[in-house]
Amino acid sequence: MTAPPRPDLQCPKSMTHGPCGGVGEDGSCEVAPVPCAFLPLPTVAWAGPTAVRTTPEPRLLALMRQRPVVVADLPAVALDRGSLQRAADTVVGTVDAVLLGDHGGARVQFSPTYRASLVQARGLPVWQGLNCRDRNRVALEGELAGLADLDVGAVHCVTGDHTATGDRPDAQPVFDLDSTQLAAAARAAGLLVSVGETPHGPPAERRPHRLVEKVRAGADVCFVNHAGSVQALRAFVEQATDAGADVPFVACVAVATDPGSAAQLRRFTGLRLPEGYLAGIESARDPRRAGIAAAVALAQAYLSVPGVRGVDLSGVPSPGTELTTATALAEIGRALS
Repeated sequence: MTAPPRPDLQCPKSMTHGPCGGVGEDGSCEVAPVPCAFLPLPTVAWAGPTAVRTTPEPRLLALMRQRPVVVADLPAVALDRGSLQRAADTVVGTVDAVLLGDHGGARVQFSPTYRASLVQARGLPVWQGLNCRDRNRVALEGELAGLADLDVGAVHCVTGDHTATGDRPDAQPVFDLDSTQLAAAARAAGLLVSVGETPHGPPAERRPHRLVEKVRAGADVCFVNHAGSVQALRAFVEQATDAGADVPFVACVAVATDPGSAAQLRRFTGLRLPEGYLAGIESARDPRRAGIAAAVALAQAYLSVPGVRGVDLSGVPSPGTELTTATALAEIGRALS
């Protein structure tokens, strides 16, 4: 069931196509201890034209049709060009692309286009993350134009966390667009577009239909945020496909190689992992070995699900372990190739 947009709806992120991925499992808003305003509403329909690709099929999309792809979050120190380049040099050739999203511990970071240019210069394809928190639509359109000119591999469109939840609560949140609207703008710029969806995020029964509207707006690929068990991932992919989301899915695989990175993962909103996943890593004699083995096994299990055409090696390193984390990601990537 769908409904026209509700511009009068009171949402801290000014969203039209909510709810976002920050809804707590109890249905609470990520910004304030009140219920998400979208929960009692039907799925908001995309009011614009249904996206149709008129340009040649992007390289990464064509690759996903041939074989599963391996994407990895790139661990680097914020505002540190050398750290970004060293991490890129460590994983180049071991994964198909790197996802450059929000930094886990710092809101202030290099601009998306600049980061993408630094990493692509090292010979590593970029899947650039872009959020609606920090820029209005004019600035976002400028970034999209720059990313298209760089010929980045893809753009991952997210609404983004509210500034109140990060290390710069003094910053004014923007949210001129939401992820669905940004996906449409990215497709109009000629880019390969991905969006994220959290299968168990309230209202879980409507998440597949929300993805359908994102696809109608312009999304080519769906990243499935930490779904938990293989069965849960399979159920979501089947439900979304049956609802009309005919896109390849990339499953997020949590990577933890030490107690610090495991603690960082536990802070993820709506994190779900297979039972005992982190505990087994934390209690192992060699957490690094155990973490790599667990990630490889989970990735292989996820890739057995029909419709899943890739995995994203996802994790947040504890400060000072960025390069060792990149080395672990490279090892996982090689094992999956």
